[in-house]
Amino acid sequence: MIKEVIDKFYVAKQAKDKEKTAFWISDAGKCPRSIWFSMKGYPKKQLDAKTMRIFEHGEHTHMRIMAVLFSLGLVKACEIEIPETEMIHGRADAIISKANELYVIEVKSVNSVKFRKDQPDSDHVKQIQLYMHFFKINKGILVYENKDTQEIKEFLVELDEDLINELLSSFADLKRHIDSASIPEIPKDLERWRCEYCTYADECRKM
Repeated sequence: MIKEVIDKFYVAKQAKDKEKTAFWISDAGKCPRSIWFSMKGYPKKQLDAKTMRIFEHGEHTHMRIMAVLFSLGLVKACEIEIPETEMIHGRADAIISKANELYVIEVKSVNSVKFRKDQPDSDHVKQIQLYMHFFKINKGILVYENKDTQEIKEFLVELDEDLINELLSSFADLKRHIDSASIPEIPKDLERWRCEYCTYADECRKM
């Protein structure tokens, strides 16, 4: 009885998609086809209530950790937009100063499986690399909170120019596909789980 009411609330909470006219740094690592469908305005599958609650949990994690960093006087900028570009938009969680050195900070809420890994998620690395590039900061920190236990760990990330150039080239290539209305191929090394959870899976199967 109550569960149904709560689930309906979260499903209805989904905002109507705005027209996507540029790439976002959070697109780094995503399947180029899913981005293409989004940019072209294809209909996507509605998220379920559980997924919406997971997103909300991540937002609350971010707010809690940022409140601590603010109270410690480390934050120099928060929710800061990258310098305006025609192709890519983005908003970093924070820039902090520690021992007179600047760091880009990205806070992520992850499950126990990801938390136990010795390396950060590749998508998260790609995102923070782009933030470091646009803000001209050589170091970043990925802060992970285990959503199951509230443990915290961090990964120091050094600027990688080769990876940045690869990402910018991928975005430029995808933009050419969008401008010419030619759908990109599914990457051969794309992880299967991305297709299973993709909100454009139905549209992709038709192509």
